[in-house]
Amino acid sequence: MAAALLMFAAPAANAQKVNTDKELAKLEKADATLQDAKKNCKAATWNAHGKAYTDAYMLPTKDLLRNIPIHTLMNAGAPIGQEQGEFAGTPVIVVKYEYVDVYVDQNMIILGWKQLKSVKEGLAETAIESYKKALELDPKLSEKINTNATTLANALAQQGEMLNFNGLTAEAARNFELAFEASSIAPQGAVDAATLYNAAMLYTIDASGKSGEEAVAAFAKSEALCNKVLETGYKDETGNIYYYLFHSYYGQREKDRDAYLAKAKEALLTGIKLYPKNTTILDGLMSFYTAEEGVGDPAELTSMIEASLQADPDNYDLWFGRGRVYNAMKEYDECIRSFQKCVELRPNTFEPVFYTGYFIIEKANALVDKLNSVQGMDYEVYNTENEKINLVYAEAIPWLEKAHELNPTDVGTIEYLNQLTFRLRDMDGMMDKYNKYHELYMQNR
Repeated sequence: MAAALLMFAAPAANAQKVNTDKELAKLEKADATLQDAKKNCKAATWNAHGKAYTDAYMLPTKDLLRNIPIHTLMNAGAPIGQEQGEFAGTPVIVVKYEYVDVYVDQNMIILGWKQLKSVKEGLAETAIESYKKALELDPKLSEKINTNATTLANALAQQGEMLNFNGLTAEAARNFELAFEASSIAPQGAVDAATLYNAAMLYTIDASGKSGEEAVAAFAKSEALCNKVLETGYKDETGNIYYYLFHSYYGQREKDRDAYLAKAKEALLTGIKLYPKNTTILDGLMSFYTAEEGVGDPAELTSMIEASLQADPDNYDLWFGRGRVYNAMKEYDECIRSFQKCVELRPNTFEPVFYTGYFIIEKANALVDKLNSVQGMDYEVYNTENEKINLVYAEAIPWLEKAHELNPTDVGTIEYLNQLTFRLRDMDGMMDKYNKYHELYMQNR
């Protein structure tokens, strides 16, 4: 990294040079057109005003793109310095300009940037309002308005991405929200609901770091956006929008506990019905049911999944979800049966084979806990019961060996096999297995 810094001593790269006074003068000129009574009533005036503000918003980062060499930037303006830094957890060279820090790797490839200031506050918001006014005055101008608004939307989304990379969650959320608003202005616009989803997600994450009334207000904001996302018909691939909606409701429970707990529960139930393999939603449901007394019984989930399986008995995701629910209820036999069905449906897939073995171990662990909870048990009786439990542990070994065969590099499987075969080393043939898996364990530790 130090060598790369020395190599950059010559000003081979330029970012957009911003003449602040000149740009402010342009905006003042654009504002002046709105004071002219004859021009103020024309859609073209408002569209031009919006474009002037869009150009000013974009100017500091106008030619910056990720994954391009920094020396390809041709605009006038040499960097004012450079230093070592970090971007998204990666060591970088920070190339410093008046308006922006540009993050590059040792090969001078742009990884990202952080805008330090703007020509003027509220540029994007002003541009959006101007485009809306232009469309109101003359809907026939919508194609031109849409062109300018789409340019602004794309710039806002890109800036939102960079803000998120820099850990500025609330600012990133606001940019994505504005990007959606800009893309929604004109009828010809291809509304980008993904930007609204990003905004809803980031507002929820930001609210989770707050407390008290500030948190409640922030969750109310994320709730509105999550519901707006669903109204557009957009759903992310995994269905996490329902998990964010759950948190948005749950975070407001102090306003009206019964009402918001009911809404939170409904968000999760709707999500798990649509996305039965979403473990985030499923874990959320189980945690919710155990954390909040009276909101529901996990048996509700099993009833729902069983009904779905009647309609679609070979649905792998439903069987997977069924297994996790029964495990949470500590009904291990039904849990194991669920994952065995998953193996039947996908016999050469690591995941269900491993989990069948894993939950057999969980069943045996629960039996050990139960046995150890009995006070004053006779030594011989204890040993007899313990041997029975060892037979349960032994049932896991063929499954884990199959999992190891399917994925020889999975360290977790090797570790379980090492531990199990050591525990069962007095059984016939188990010592040889222990020697094998212990050697693998030591190699991969």
